[in-house]
Amino acid sequence: MASMMGSKPNIVFILCDDMGSWAMGCAGNTDIRTPNLDRLAAEGIRFTNFFCTSPVCSPARASLFTGRIPSQHGVHDWICEGNMGENAIQYLQGQPTYTEMLADNGYVCGLSGKWHLGDSINPQKGFSHWYVHQFGGGSYYNAPMIRDGQPVQEPGYVTDLITDDAIAFLAKQSAEQPFYLSVHYTAPHTPWINNHPQHLVDSYADCEFDSCPREPKHPWQIKSEPYWDDRNTNLQGYFAAITAMDENIGRIIDQLEQTGMRENTMICFMSDNGYNCGHHGIWGKGNGTFPQNMFDTSVKVPAIFSQPGRIPQGAVNDELVSGYDFMPTILEYAGLPPHGDDSLPGASFLPYLLGESKSQHKHIVIFDEYGPVRMIRSKEWKYVHRYPYGPHELFSLQDDPEEQHNLIDQPEHQERLEEMRAGLEDWFLQYVDPALDGVRQQVYGYGQANLVGPAGKGKVAYRGLQ
Repeated sequence: MASMMGSKPNIVFILCDDMGSWAMGCAGNTDIRTPNLDRLAAEGIRFTNFFCTSPVCSPARASLFTGRIPSQHGVHDWICEGNMGENAIQYLQGQPTYTEMLADNGYVCGLSGKWHLGDSINPQKGFSHWYVHQFGGGSYYNAPMIRDGQPVQEPGYVTDLITDDAIAFLAKQSAEQPFYLSVHYTAPHTPWINNHPQHLVDSYADCEFDSCPREPKHPWQIKSEPYWDDRNTNLQGYFAAITAMDENIGRIIDQLEQTGMRENTMICFMSDNGYNCGHHGIWGKGNGTFPQNMFDTSVKVPAIFSQPGRIPQGAVNDELVSGYDFMPTILEYAGLPPHGDDSLPGASFLPYLLGESKSQHKHIVIFDEYGPVRMIRSKEWKYVHRYPYGPHELFSLQDDPEEQHNLIDQPEHQERLEEMRAGLEDWFLQYVDPALDGVRQQVYGYGQANLVGPAGKGKVAYRGLQ
């Protein structure tokens, strides 16, 4: 199939679940095998400072699709209720997404994999193809999915099944109409033991996992992350999940190349949030601790973009970029008008994708939130504020890149502390929707069960600590 030069680019967005930015060969990890992600990075640009908007899945995903921060879209924790049944909730109802804008401008939009933003059985947000997980994850075998509008149990390995469906969607596309495809893997989210191809698990049997620190357990580590008891067995599963996903990503790239669509298709690979496998003495992401953490290993995500002939090959960019920048970038990349909403905080980083050294996008700082926990981060410093009482943190990232030494009480840093605190408060004051503000919500990291704001009658139900 000949590519159509000058036409709108096709877009394949591959989004995984709970993958640390450190967990790729192209990021310098010599333990793990990710040849297809390494190949994608060699054929495109890899970002080393790409941050999620919240270090947990549903809020981060909602921000990618809407360009809004959690305190604008109202999803403050992973969604534990409203996915299926009579009480299903469309958490993004009434909030424009870039997929709707793509569909309105002639794109065929498909989704294969994890949705986890409510009402899984009904296609939403411009998607005409809809093969999704009923919930947010679970066992990799016998997974509950939605196929052709009906709930089904899929006996195969879900990473393979998501890829099979994605390839079937690609096989139906033609050069006459541009397409957008979201491929949302549940990998490498737990469970890890007895859930992945045994030959891949066994292939890591002799690995020392030097990329995963052996640190004392963090005093805030929550009890529901029991992976300390069998570190290597769990790491074998985690690494095997990533390698299995990488093999399937290779299948998608091969499909695009074999059908002649690769040159006119931008492939993006990203994770919803980061992940700690012993880093900082934590297993988990932002809610691996209570109070929630904002360590770089939780908030920094892998991000690779590739399109031959348009995006420079083998490039590495260290500028600060956030998930709230993703929507305006995708729209500009597709040649569509801006979203037109001045209340959104993001800016297109298209100049970075095109290899331009100077850009009006340039962020001096990045912001993040998880309920009452908020972060402001520059390349050199990070401040974490926990409402209402703390504890707060200040890290010098140049001198202490592993974030081991909290400088919050050091007298010589009080001026910088006050400056960053004021910057954080001013930014959130500018962008927060008071009706959807998460700073006073009871967010424990154990799931959101209702809407925030007027649509939810002003009440939010969260599962308590377990």
